[in-house]
Amino acid sequence: MRTDTLLQTVLIIDDEVTNIAVLNELLQSSYNILFAKDGPTGLKLAISTMRPDLILLDILMPEMDGYEVMNRLQSDEYTKNIPVIFITAKGEEEDEARGFALGAVDYISKPFKPIVVKARIKSAMELKRHRDFLEWMLKERTKELQQLEKEYLKMFYRKS
Repeated sequence: MRTDTLLQTVLIIDDEVTNIAVLNELLQSSYNILFAKDGPTGLKLAISTMRPDLILLDILMPEMDGYEVMNRLQSDEYTKNIPVIFITAKGEEEDEARGFALGAVDYISKPFKPIVVKARIKSAMELKRHRDFLEWMLKERTKELQQLEKEYLKMFYRKS
């Protein structure tokens, strides 16, 4: 696991160690990688200090499946905006539709093609980076407007 703070972080939640190893090998040169072999551990990592920028989530897992993990991520204010890509062997149209309905940004069927995985992750990360920047800009502009409003009110009430 890399801990370069300049790199975006991907959290892989999959009960298959082989999948984690393949994805780690594929992505570690471009991203910080966190991983969990079950849903509850994945949820804990999602709210950790090294909050992920993207989650790769398997659907078929014991104890807590990917759909339940997704529901919990979406219901938590801290994690609801983390993009999730389902990576799963469940490749039926209904499975994809359910994943998107729950809020997934993409869906990759296993066995996955490395070039497809990298391209989709890169695209999702770029969108996340832009969204984060726009949210930051909005907060900054809001602070500036609030400060201007305070100054205006001081000036207005001094004159009256």
